[in-house]
Amino acid sequence: MRVYRASRAWRRRRLIASVVGVVLAAAIAAGAWALARGGGDVVVRPSPAATGVAVASPSPTPSPKPTPPTVIEIGWIGDTTPGSKYGLPPNGGRALFTALRDKLRAPDLMIANLEGTYSTAGPSKSDGNSSGTSFSFQAPPAYAKVLPWAGIDLVSVANNHSYDYFERGLQQTTRALKAAGIEYAGLPDRVTFVDVRGVRVAVVAFSPYPWNASVSDIPAARRLVRRAARDADLVVVLMHAGAEGADKTHTPRGTEVAFGENRGDSRAFAHAVVDAGADLVLGSGPHVIRGIERYKDRLIAYSLGNFGGWGNFGTGGNLSLSGLLTVRIDEKGRIRGGRWSSLYIDDPGVPRVDPANTAAHLVHQLSAADFAKTYELDAKGSFTAR
Repeated sequence: MRVYRASRAWRRRRLIASVVGVVLAAAIAAGAWALARGGGDVVVRPSPAATGVAVASPSPTPSPKPTPPTVIEIGWIGDTTPGSKYGLPPNGGRALFTALRDKLRAPDLMIANLEGTYSTAGPSKSDGNSSGTSFSFQAPPAYAKVLPWAGIDLVSVANNHSYDYFERGLQQTTRALKAAGIEYAGLPDRVTFVDVRGVRVAVVAFSPYPWNASVSDIPAARRLVRRAARDADLVVVLMHAGAEGADKTHTPRGTEVAFGENRGDSRAFAHAVVDAGADLVLGSGPHVIRGIERYKDRLIAYSLGNFGGWGNFGTGGNLSLSGLLTVRIDEKGRIRGGRWSSLYIDDPGVPRVDPANTAAHLVHQLSAADFAKTYELDAKGSFTAR
């Protein structure tokens, strides 16, 4: 007996016909039930699947790729004196910055420690002081216009020299900065907010002096930093702390004293503000370079030394070494890398690029000697966040 096997195509057509029949029967039954309930005309439309027409399933919507966090570059230079009785930089103050202008203009946010005032003649703290350790720095208010020309966006007035001409001089300085379009930080209880390529950055500055937010009142500093962190993507803390002198390159533990002044405990302060929410801590004050610490994956630069001043800073040896620190950081506070560009201070106090990278080598040595964790600088001062 011969057995005939149906082809696959035939079986497929039979299956489709069966499905169509079932669907039509169900539709007719549903229509009859609707009519029985007094419904109107019933139009039966078999589904595309029932007629054998292929139906394309909608493609699943791909999940949007997460937007990578914005990375910005922040630059920092140390003590910058705009002018004094020892001399004013020529060309409206531009001579102090000309050699470094291209580098200063490169970061998204360039910050400097302003060691002096933009003020007019008047009483100063050095009047009648013959000790030889009191210095008052002053440049005409119009000299503030050179800062945006040089590439500087924000300055710290948290230091001893912002009060060289007392409250009047400080007020004149802040007015001159505002007129020049320069932000500033350092007054008591002040948080300065700046928008950097869509990233909201809070800057808070501290010193040991009563006209500034205090580096010595650590509980108050924590509160101020926490307040800043609530309203910003990133928090940058500027600290003016530590003893000064050519032999003060190491960062000690505990409180430092200079000229009878309590200059704060820079390690304890820096750690406390990071614990409170600071993402980057940048230091000044010792007039010499100090090392870089990596604390809870945040960067603390304890001092960049002097940046420049027209005839007012001592030079030679460690006192002539300086730096421009640039840090790449994302909006979540993660350090992505950076560079310590080595500088040296040339007569009469003008910063220049040091092709031998002497300062970067010193920073590398100091960082390794003073801190359990740091960022490894290569021969040119660059580092990553490995």
